[in-house]
Amino acid sequence: MIREKPVVSDIAELYRHNGQTVTLRGWVYHLRSSGKVRFLVLRDGTGLAQAVLVKGNLPEEDFQEFERLTLESSVALTGLVKAEPRAPGGYELEATGLTPIHIAQDYPISPKEHGVAFLMDRRHLWLRSPRQQAILRVRDEVCRACRDFFHDRGFVLVDTPILTPTACEGTTSLFETDYLDRGKAYLSQSGQLYLEAAAMALGRVYCFGPTFRAEKSKTRRHLTEFWMVEAEAAFYTLEDVMELAESLVRTVVLRVLEHQEARLHLLERDIAPLAAVAEPFPRLSYAQALEHLKEHGKEMAWGDDLGGDEETVISQLFPRPVLVHRYPQEAKAFYMEPDPEDPRLALCVDMLAPEGYGEIVGGSQRIADLDTLLARIREHHLPEEPLEWYLDLRRYGSVPHGGFGMGIERLVAWICGLHHVRETIPFPRLLDRIYP
Repeated sequence: MIREKPVVSDIAELYRHNGQTVTLRGWVYHLRSSGKVRFLVLRDGTGLAQAVLVKGNLPEEDFQEFERLTLESSVALTGLVKAEPRAPGGYELEATGLTPIHIAQDYPISPKEHGVAFLMDRRHLWLRSPRQQAILRVRDEVCRACRDFFHDRGFVLVDTPILTPTACEGTTSLFETDYLDRGKAYLSQSGQLYLEAAAMALGRVYCFGPTFRAEKSKTRRHLTEFWMVEAEAAFYTLEDVMELAESLVRTVVLRVLEHQEARLHLLERDIAPLAAVAEPFPRLSYAQALEHLKEHGKEMAWGDDLGGDEETVISQLFPRPVLVHRYPQEAKAFYMEPDPEDPRLALCVDMLAPEGYGEIVGGSQRIADLDTLLARIREHHLPEEPLEWYLDLRRYGSVPHGGFGMGIERLVAWICGLHHVRETIPFPRLLDRIYP
């Protein structure tokens, strides 16, 4: 009689196999011996599971293989699944077989404290720690929630180019490269301009991908390569943009709370500030923001953009994200529609996360009039030729429209309660880091 091979299971699915024999495949997370009993904690990316190896319950050669194992060695473990409330995940494996796949060398990351530089140099290994796995699981939930949010509202995914002929934000902080024999090209700062073209074709669109900023900033909020989800919609006003952005952040945060609460607890995140997103977000005009800053000893000249320190002060005044709108035109990008009630102001908005995390969303109503847009391009001393296609959008069926971009890393940092965005992306690119 041919005996059936045990089912291969993920650790996260052990509860489905209680009382059955299964095979787990993964990496050694912890080892311990006690007389004729050996304990092995295995991780496989979906969770942790403890296996108990009792002498006589598995072949002697398998029992002896335990002695060769080191941290992060890869193995296949076969055994009977039993409910055990004291074990990680609530289930335990009574081992009947152990097969080493690879015996790891001495693992450089030990349970002791390591410095950030040490861990960042070994980021490819640091990702294996429970904390980093939890953060990346939350990030995955955030990204899926964003896609579902826009899909459910009729937005079409449009992939915008990474190589562009000019800047979107009108800044000199660009990564430049030679584009074959066609001159200079730049890594994209935003997909927005191309999304505007797509919105004139499809109505409501979004893009989701990497963006690049060559700002020489070492703050805890900055990366040189980061991911943004950006939305654009025809006929949207600033009010529509603010409502959509608020709804997106609320939806994403509540979904993380629903599906990833255990991982937030692992990160020791106080979830009360996250649950507060269920209530309406407060809104402040730029002028009101200046008054708040003055009251808290951070007086600013009218016309200056809010910096990180100012954003921190404002965000700490409210228990949930706050929308600051209608900044002075001079502080903002060339494409933002002037406020008809005060042309000195732009119809724009920044969303600031609470607890000092600062800006997570930036958006605006876009200029719809050709002459106004041309004037703004010239005020910003931008080359017109590379933007001719963008000007065409105002020549052929222009309509009011608007949108925003949301930085994934800053949102994940706030949701997880992290001090620095470098932990929110698998392989961070910083001013002083491009390895590994």
